[in-house]
Amino acid sequence: ISDTSTRPPDNIWVSVTVVYHLCYCVLQDGADSHRISPSPVVHVRGLCESVVEADLIDALEKFGPICYVMMMPFKRQALVEFSAVDSADRCVSCGATEPVYIAGQQAHFNYSTSKRITRPTSADNPNMGNKVLLLSIQNPLYPITTVQTQTRRSVHSVQSHCVCLSFLFESVQCAQKAKAALNGADIYAGCCTLKIEYARPTRLNVIKNDNESWDYTKPHLRRDRGKGRQRQAILGEHPSSYSENSYGQTCPLLPLPSNSRYKLSSVDVPDMVSYPLPQSSCSYSGHASSSVAMVSGLHPSKMNCTRIFNLFCLYGNIEKVKFMKSVPGTALVEMGDEYAVDRAITHLNSIKVFGKRLNVCVSKQHAVIPSQVFELEDGSSSYKDFAMTRNNRFSSAGQASKNIIQPPSAVLHYYNVPPCVSQDHLLRLCTEHDVPGFIKFKMFDAKPSSKTISGLLEFDNKTEAVEVLTVLNHYQIRIPNGSNPYTLKLCFSTSSHL
Repeated sequence: ISDTSTRPPDNIWVSVTVVYHLCYCVLQDGADSHRISPSPVVHVRGLCESVVEADLIDALEKFGPICYVMMMPFKRQALVEFSAVDSADRCVSCGATEPVYIAGQQAHFNYSTSKRITRPTSADNPNMGNKVLLLSIQNPLYPITTVQTQTRRSVHSVQSHCVCLSFLFESVQCAQKAKAALNGADIYAGCCTLKIEYARPTRLNVIKNDNESWDYTKPHLRRDRGKGRQRQAILGEHPSSYSENSYGQTCPLLPLPSNSRYKLSSVDVPDMVSYPLPQSSCSYSGHASSSVAMVSGLHPSKMNCTRIFNLFCLYGNIEKVKFMKSVPGTALVEMGDEYAVDRAITHLNSIKVFGKRLNVCVSKQHAVIPSQVFELEDGSSSYKDFAMTRNNRFSSAGQASKNIIQPPSAVLHYYNVPPCVSQDHLLRLCTEHDVPGFIKFKMFDAKPSSKTISGLLEFDNKTEAVEVLTVLNHYQIRIPNGSNPYTLKLCFSTSSHL
């Protein structure tokens, strides 16, 4: 169409493509997928209602790079375009021989008749789009107000089973980044699921700042209404269990970090998701008032941001680590929440690492700001952001439930190791990185089809085990003719000896 004034809207291409593929699937129902010629576009069926683009990418990117994903609303189907036909072939072949789960539900795959998904005009142009996002919060078991969300916004509407909010960002690029990072995340474990779409309005009109709307460019925007005539109340004062800014008693559910990305099926969500609270100790009691821990007593040449992450990630997600230039041997560690700081203080305070005793306490700061970045003695940066790393172990309720909060011990549990790695290989790894070697070794029996192995390593004392974990945790093990390295994962074992 040459006349731009009569150009159809962008979303009509999505509708036409969806209808075409749905009609084709009805005609080909029950047919063998190999009757269709291979295509880089794969048709996915059998999805759950709450699935989003991020779930498809997380589940299918192991087959190869993904160029584009188009959801089919209310049909529990989607189209996924891989960068190469080989990747699509691996996806279809794997789905035909073994179950492939997306967001906890088995999905089905076959080739699409299209060689490329038709994009809306704005999809290929990053300068086009809308800087207003519409957030639908599904299964809102807990109240969501502007206190829980920290960006420029306005609540659009509230329904019984879904809360909808509109967000205005500074630019289209900021809105695109926010949608990519948060779509499909749960605000609280197993509930309050975010589903993000581009809104139709291009601007928001916020007239007051309160729990339902807020303009962060105008912090003094308030509109106090008169109380009007005092009337006699039939039941007297409000019940004591309710207050102006709360909904009954404080909920017992501990929130997960704000950057968490995960999806859970209903069967995976426990009745209550709780993290173990720290045990009382003579050196620390009470509850952390900040999600930032201050760690002093660090070895100047052997400790860096990555090694701090390797040790502290056993007790909670790590957001950022920054060494203080004004106080040598001291670093700030921003964790996922204050409960993680509690656990870190309880189990890591006063332990010895590389001959120096750590002092872990609650910082007065509530966030780590990347200022005064300098070079440490080992040549690495004094600041590192770990918010998006996959090595964080508390990014979902499912991951958190697998972590056993354990104090440092002389026995390490190792896992995610390729089967070809032997005891001698692990001993050589310790020697190459100048850390103590283990004195006892145990490998767990694995299934014949298992792609990784696990086991236990016993050291002479707790200090040696701590140093090995600090250095070798998340070490990348490469094998001959292997495409991707294996990430060695270590944690303290519940066993006191082998």
